[in-house]
Amino acid sequence: MCPKSLKFVGVMTLIPFLSVACNKDTSISVAPTVNSSTTPTAVENPSSQSQPTQKIDDSQLIDIHSVNKNILIDIRYATENNFMKRKVYPVARCLLRFSVAEKLSKVQEELAQQGLGLKVYDCYRPLSVQKQMWKIVSDPRYVANPSTGSRHNRGAAVDVTLVDRTGKELEMPSEYDNFTARAHRNYSNISDQAKKNRLLLEEMMQKHQFVGLPTEWWHFDARGWEKFPLLDVPLDNV
Repeated sequence: MCPKSLKFVGVMTLIPFLSVACNKDTSISVAPTVNSSTTPTAVENPSSQSQPTQKIDDSQLIDIHSVNKNILIDIRYATENNFMKRKVYPVARCLLRFSVAEKLSKVQEELAQQGLGLKVYDCYRPLSVQKQMWKIVSDPRYVANPSTGSRHNRGAAVDVTLVDRTGKELEMPSEYDNFTARAHRNYSNISDQAKKNRLLLEEMMQKHQFVGLPTEWWHFDARGWEKFPLLDVPLDNV
């Protein structure tokens, strides 16, 4: 932040304030690469507001932590803990279109008022990775056909869950990337607590302009996703 002016007051002498000129940089700023550890760090202050951000071109991708540092990340495809059983991302980053990141930040802020927060499993996904996934699971209920692409490939979708103020995941109907009926939003053979948590996540995301995928309780598309083109930019090249 650039101060508008400086004042220095001596014991007997008042020195006139000095204006400090500051040229604002209009270029896109991407936050530093986040920790790729498989064990996410708990939120230090889940009630704090999102970080001040500069309006940027929505055609670009932005790191979620440059918008809200309290959103936890556990990017599974940067580890071997995923359905592919191998690391397919070079770094663990949650990159999104700026408007999508802002919407997700608002979800985090509202959840923080309840002592809860978000953990993100996946955000922007390069199209080349989508093709690899399709070779393993060619089922459009769970993996989008790369010929049309996924909302993830556009930087306009997120895979998320709820955590408490310590960063512990709340009970959900299934684990992440469970490609069975248990992952479906209408699956009912689960505990009352899992139903309650699933519904809370869905309601909060819908409130801030996200639409859930019927077959995956964790997947949400941002409204207006269709205006964004498919991308195949590596996560470590943004």
